[in-house]
Amino acid sequence: MAVKIRLKRMGAKKSPFYRIVVADSRSPRDGRSIETVGTYNPVTQPAQINIDEELALKWLQNGAKPSDTVRNLFSQQGIMEKFHNIKNAK
Repeated sequence: MAVKIRLKRMGAKKSPFYRIVVADSRSPRDGRSIETVGTYNPVTQPAQINIDEELALKWLQNGAKPSDTVRNLFSQQGIMEKFHNIKNAK
């Protein structure tokens, strides 16, 4: 089963709010997810990002592939750098 970390759209029309979720790659964008890793609100200035770092690192180590947007969010929070440091230390 291919697992991805991606955004799940929530919120009202023209007022998006996203949950960062771990989901099967075959499931639809707003469909069933395995676990919620964090939230992302692009409407606020600056954009509000809330990520559970331990969960994100656990899923990355287990082979989950982040989408492009999630990879950028993780990089802003420093999670991708920690993941690469852990991966290279082994």
